[in-house]
Amino acid sequence: MQHLDHDRLVFLALGESEAADGESTHLVDCGHCRGELETLQHVAGLGAGTQGLTDLPDPPEHVWQGIVAEIRAAEELPTLADRRPPRSGGQVAVEDRPVTTARRRRGRRWPGWATTAVTATAAAVIGVAGTAAVLGTGGDEPAPQPTVLASAPLAAFGSTPKDASGDARVLGDNQLHLHVANLPNVPGYYEVWLIDPKTMEMFSVGTLSDGSGDALLPIPPNVDLRTYSVVDISAEQYDNNTRHSGDSLLRGTLTG
Repeated sequence: MQHLDHDRLVFLALGESEAADGESTHLVDCGHCRGELETLQHVAGLGAGTQGLTDLPDPPEHVWQGIVAEIRAAEELPTLADRRPPRSGGQVAVEDRPVTTARRRRGRRWPGWATTAVTATAAAVIGVAGTAAVLGTGGDEPAPQPTVLASAPLAAFGSTPKDASGDARVLGDNQLHLHVANLPNVPGYYEVWLIDPKTMEMFSVGTLSDGSGDALLPIPPNVDLRTYSVVDISAEQYDNNTRHSGDSLLRGTLTG
């Protein structure tokens, strides 16, 4: 049975074209080609899943050096093309003239599964290295941290249990990073506000999905944080009322 060309399987895995009737029939009957296509589709899916990631730092140079070293090591592995079939009587055939390096290279062709494995391995190594660099763990250099313009510890307010707490940080890219812990369960949801303590005018920044954890909320670029300096987290009801409920759980004043 003649298998589908590896490059053709790559195009099918990437969705660049549709399988013809004969190719579809072959993929149903041929487990080898079907398995290779599924592997390629998995690798393509991993690549597509990273399209939403932007501004990631380049992997360190030693990562690329390691990938090149692995590929070169694989090139030095013996292949079936380098073996000679035995003659009758169990003797091994030996050519009279030496096999040159150029001939060995021309005679070697990686099978499709080997190419896919190297590609997948390289993608995985780069992905892990990039993630480590972003998180600042395991890389040679820590990832640059965002500029913090102002911050505030958030303390329990009113009748909120005293073990509830949080922190607020205003980042240089007009975002508010919040970390909260032990907020009491509420029948509605948690809403985040910025308040002018002099006039008690306020506006909503966004909502929190959980009573413990982190959130990143956008701040309008024209907001004067010297005026709207109080960060407030309230318990709200699903009542179509956009005003503050008056039930504040955490509160703190930005400084910096």
